[in-house]
Amino acid sequence: MSNTPDNSLSKEKIQRLLAAIGSRPAEDTTKIEAADYDWHQPRRFNREQLTRLDDFAKKVSKMVVQKFSTLCRGDFNVKVDSVTQHFADKLLDQALNSEQNDYYLAFGTTPDQPCGVIGIPPQAAFVLVTQLLGDTDSEKDSKTDLSQLEESLLFDIACVIVEALSDAHTGWTFQPAKNIVRGLLSLDLQGTEEFCRIALNILKTDSDGAEAYILILSNSLERIVGKAGQQAGQFAAEKISKAILGHLQKMAVCVTARLSSTVLNFEELMSLQTGDILLLNKRVDEPVELMVNDKTFFLGRPAKSAGNYTVVVTETVSQ
Repeated sequence: MSNTPDNSLSKEKIQRLLAAIGSRPAEDTTKIEAADYDWHQPRRFNREQLTRLDDFAKKVSKMVVQKFSTLCRGDFNVKVDSVTQHFADKLLDQALNSEQNDYYLAFGTTPDQPCGVIGIPPQAAFVLVTQLLGDTDSEKDSKTDLSQLEESLLFDIACVIVEALSDAHTGWTFQPAKNIVRGLLSLDLQGTEEFCRIALNILKTDSDGAEAYILILSNSLERIVGKAGQQAGQFAAEKISKAILGHLQKMAVCVTARLSSTVLNFEELMSLQTGDILLLNKRVDEPVELMVNDKTFFLGRPAKSAGNYTVVVTETVSQ
């Protein structure tokens, strides 16, 4: 017997092994731990692309700081709370079912084709407007509607965020809509369209923070995040085959060595006792069967090595 195993896998060997393994009874998967997969959460961008998007969002936040410091004449700190991916239908449901009735300013590369909105919740709108007016001691209820002047100031604030979004990437210019609206996304959305949501927390020294967020179509961000890595379909067939063979060669397969067998009736089986001798249906010079999932793949002869039973393969069985 050669000490060097034959690691090559021919097409016939693979077919035989897969046929044997595939016919096993189904494994009990009830005890297997697995993470839930949320089919409602888009996966357009991979981890590498999301890292680039996070970097871009941080750049936007720095631009917002610069522009807010000029607009509101104060020291601001803007941080990115989160960058998430969503389907349009989920965003629409949230907007329709939300009780807070956010303010929205649409924007796009052209006025008639918006690709995103700046969203500002009512509480944040109240905080930002009072900071801009310098009236931090205002007793006005934040749940009431903003006056025409205050909405005009909120429009200016949202436009600043649009400008910051444009300035964060060279050669990218967004134009805001003419008006800020409340409770209406101002986008013609399809349920399967994918969006990214960049949540910003705007803080002024010695004042409460205010949330604002950017909703933008994911396909508009492709110039920012770049293309995904090479897809499976782009790999050469030879590389795919090599990868499959590599996994198959490492796959564990249970091999059983069967000396022989015999048939007893139920009465004979029940009468067996210690010391009884069973006559098997194979002569002592006949080979041992090597089986995978109850199918014979090889024949061999019994032997021993280092105190263990062994089988020397002598023949391959055609399937």
